[in-house]
Amino acid sequence: MLLVMGLGYAGLATARQALAAGHAVLGTARDPATLPAPMHPLAIRFAMAGEAIRSATHLLVTAPPDDAGDPVLATHRAPLESALAAGTLRWVGYVSTTGVYGDRGGGQVDEATPVTPGQPRSRRRLAAEQAWAEVTAGRAALDLMRAGGIYGPGRSVLDNLRTGTAGRVVKPGHAFSRIHRDDIGWAALAAMAQDRAPAPRVLHLVDDEAADSATVTEYAARLLGVAPPPAIAFEVARATMSPMALSFWSENRRVANAATKAALGIAWQYPTYREGLSAILEQERR
Repeated sequence: MLLVMGLGYAGLATARQALAAGHAVLGTARDPATLPAPMHPLAIRFAMAGEAIRSATHLLVTAPPDDAGDPVLATHRAPLESALAAGTLRWVGYVSTTGVYGDRGGGQVDEATPVTPGQPRSRRRLAAEQAWAEVTAGRAALDLMRAGGIYGPGRSVLDNLRTGTAGRVVKPGHAFSRIHRDDIGWAALAAMAQDRAPAPRVLHLVDDEAADSATVTEYAARLLGVAPPPAIAFEVARATMSPMALSFWSENRRVANAATKAALGIAWQYPTYREGLSAILEQERR
C-alpha cells in the first residue's frame, strides 16, 4: 500500500496515477474535506495517520519541513519506527528541492554533486533529507527526489497570462529547471516498483531543458495567441520583487537528469516546457 504524506498539488496527482496503475493508496490532508470528492474515501487526517504508516509498504513524503523540522518525523516517529523495524515499510520517497545545491553561477549539477544550500528553506530541506536518511538507514530504500520548479494544470504561466500576472523578466544566462507535476508521479511509481537495497539514492526530478523565464513566457503567449508581456530587465524588475521571488532569482544552476532517467528506466512524459504547456492547453480544450 502506498501512503502519500501530503495530498497537495503533486501528492494528489501521484495518488491518482498510483490508483490508475492498480495500487492500493491512502493519503493525508490537514482537512480531507478540502480535497476533490473522489479522493475523500482515500484521505485521512494527517494527525491520525499512525495506523496507516504501520501498514504501508511504500511512503511518499511531499509535506515540506518547517522551522521545527520534518512534520512526518516530528508527529509520527513511533509508528514509522514500528513499520521499519517490522520490515513492512520497504521504500520511502522524499520530495525535496534542487535548491539544496545553492547558486552555481549557471553551472551544471548532477546527482553526485555535493550540496551547498544557500537559502533557509533549502537548508531546512537538506536537514529533512538527512533526517530521513538516518531513520531509514539499513531498513528501507530511500529516494531523495530533488525537484525543480513544479508546474502543471492550474499552476503554470498559462494561468498567469490569463490573469495578467505574468511577467517577462530578462536576465541573460539565467535558467530555471522545471518539472511537470505528472512527471513527479511518473518517477515515483517507477522508483517504488524497483527492488532496491535499503540505502539512499538521489534522483533529479527536472525535465530535459533548463530554460530562462522570458522564453517560457513567450512560448506560452504564442500558444494562447496573445501578445507576451513587455520585456523588463532583471535589474529594473528586482525593485518590485518580493523577497521570495528575489531568493529564486539569486540562484542560477542547470540540473542534469541523465543518471535519474537511466536509474528509473524512464523518459519524461513532458521532456521540456513546450510539451508540458501544450499538453495542459490541450487538456483544457478537451
